[in-house]
Amino acid sequence: MDELLECIKHTDQKVRREIEKRWKEFKRMRNADESEWFSELCFCILTANTSAEMGIHVQNALGYEGFAHTPPEELPRKLKEAGSRFYNTRAKYIIGARKFDGMLKKKILEYEDPRDAREWLVKSIKGLGYKEASHFLRNVGAGDNLAIVDLHILRMLNKYGIANVKKPITKKKYVEIEKVLNQLAEKCKMPMGKLDLYLWYLSSGKVLK
Repeated sequence: MDELLECIKHTDQKVRREIEKRWKEFKRMRNADESEWFSELCFCILTANTSAEMGIHVQNALGYEGFAHTPPEELPRKLKEAGSRFYNTRAKYIIGARKFDGMLKKKILEYEDPRDAREWLVKSIKGLGYKEASHFLRNVGAGDNLAIVDLHILRMLNKYGIANVKKPITKKKYVEIEKVLNQLAEKCKMPMGKLDLYLWYLSSGKVLK
């Protein structure tokens, strides 16, 4: 863990500024309207088992209006044209999530503990596992201290001998990894959501969302 801590500590200042900028954007999203929250939810549905870059591209192409109002029979084609993988399945998940459009933010903010909000998301919205639900809550400023356990994070934990983790990740295993990441975050004196940006950069060379 100490070696990884040193890598994080010596992250280039330009990258640090970019991460801080992204973090402030997440915090501002907490005050965004319901449509922006729904768009971000759809982005997180799209990133499951694929790249964040693809999800960003599709989100930019369709936006809230496309996600919320494209006729069900047309949505798979729209997603495919925008570059989405698994577009038929993603379309079904997005259409299913539409019943929460307009009430998503209100519902999430009813929970005092983000982990309870995460449980509600996973149980209520098909297409969201712990990773995607944590990703969404972090991105809308409603889950600073949740771990987003994706391939890049697992790669870093394995590389530095902090944990030896292989897929698939069960709920029990996810929570165990989250505890390890929480220890690392405490040593770095930052929330897990921000730590994720550093680990993601160290793994991919990019700062996304």
